[in-house]
Amino acid sequence: MQFSACRFCHEPLRHSLIDLGMAPLSNAYLSSEHLERGEIFYPLHARVCESCFLVQLPEFTTPEQIFGHYAYFSSYSDSWLEHAQRYAHAMIKRFGYGQSSSVIEVASNDGYLLQYFKAQGVPVLGIEPARNVAEVAREAGIETVVKFLGRQTARELRGEKFGADLLIANNVLAHVPDINDFVAGLKILLNPDGVLTLEFQHLMRLMQRNQFDTIYHEHFSYLSLLATDKIFAAHGLVVFDVEELPTHGGSLRVFAHHAENTAYEVTGRVHALREAERAFGLENLQAYAAFGEGVRATKYALLEFLIEAQHNGKSVVGYGAPAKGNTLLNYCGIR
Repeated sequence: MQFSACRFCHEPLRHSLIDLGMAPLSNAYLSSEHLERGEIFYPLHARVCESCFLVQLPEFTTPEQIFGHYAYFSSYSDSWLEHAQRYAHAMIKRFGYGQSSSVIEVASNDGYLLQYFKAQGVPVLGIEPARNVAEVAREAGIETVVKFLGRQTARELRGEKFGADLLIANNVLAHVPDINDFVAGLKILLNPDGVLTLEFQHLMRLMQRNQFDTIYHEHFSYLSLLATDKIFAAHGLVVFDVEELPTHGGSLRVFAHHAENTAYEVTGRVHALREAERAFGLENLQAYAAFGEGVRATKYALLEFLIEAQHNGKSVVGYGAPAKGNTLLNYCGIR
């Protein structure tokens, strides 16, 4: 049997986290005239690398197909805007950014976050691959480059004298199929004394809370601090601080800098979270193998509830169309 290779360390992917069957692309919304046509389904099987413990899905479609025209605008959520504003104020207060600083956000969406730095007089630049979303940011006065970030884009921006004192990559690390090219691009774009911050859903919380519905084709990787440490170290970056956030069912905000930069000591929060992940079993394949048992139990419980509700003449109504719903409905065979 041939195995696919880990997108970070290239080891064969022999071990399963969860096989969720077949599912279409999560945010490929159908128009009314396409409802009677066939839809392409892809295997939704998350595997874990036995070497670096990166959990990942295979790449069936290109990032351009998923993110070239994007349906999600961050500014639609008031709570997310409040989260972004708190972050901007906290970074300005902690690191002292001002008119002589440069803040760059990767996957900057519609300028939802950068607007709060700009309001404080801090120069900003967005990098956003979805042209329709980037145009909204530009109309709001946020300078935005329409590109995917990787080594080439980072070198081009460096050639145009762009560099980041604060480089932001929120909820994007999990969305890139070539994770090495992406992190290498971050390394190039970050100024020598700069700080990089990333937010991403925390794999440990996903597993603890049985959040299998957050696994869908738009996400290529599912990240722990331990795996992120390895990826960053391979590209000359060091994690020096981490915060646990309630967003997306439990996320991490990771702070990093160049390995050559000795300005920041590694905080106790980093050491504590690494130990918590080890205690949970994130460096032990048995913990990953056990995850599927809880997922299957949830599926059976949901189906029993729906069948009983139908027998009792009750209705169940779903509101909204989140990507999570795609996974839940297809895995449970609800249709």
